[in-house]
Amino acid sequence: MEKWEGRVIAGIVTFAREAVLRLRIRDASGQLQETRAVVDTGFDGWLALPGNMIAALGLPLRRSTYTTLADGIRIRTNVYQAAIEWDGQSVTTPVDELDGGPLVGMSLMYGYKLILPILDGAKFTLRRLGHP
Repeated sequence: MEKWEGRVIAGIVTFAREAVLRLRIRDASGQLQETRAVVDTGFDGWLALPGNMIAALGLPLRRSTYTTLADGIRIRTNVYQAAIEWDGQSVTTPVDELDGGPLVGMSLMYGYKLILPILDGAKFTLRRLGHP
């Protein structure tokens, strides 16, 4: 039997068939900024943001690395650090600079159960898995 810990993280499946949740990211001045992020089960990282959003938030650069995209192309990318609000707690997470919109990856969701009905307007949930 599964044991749940923490609060429920919820989002909505859009008419474009994207699972979207609200994410709060702390900017360089310490203020929380809210954005929408797509849950991407094909992304094994933590969080991905476009360069213009990273610059606006003033996130600190941690390193550069190579990343392999879904189409097999290998690119050089920068990795930043952000403090986000996740499951009611402040969490420090790596942020990959990638084109496109904000993405929540599998590493950030690790230890959670994703319940994702694939229907327009459906609510989906992430629940932290506890130890029995």
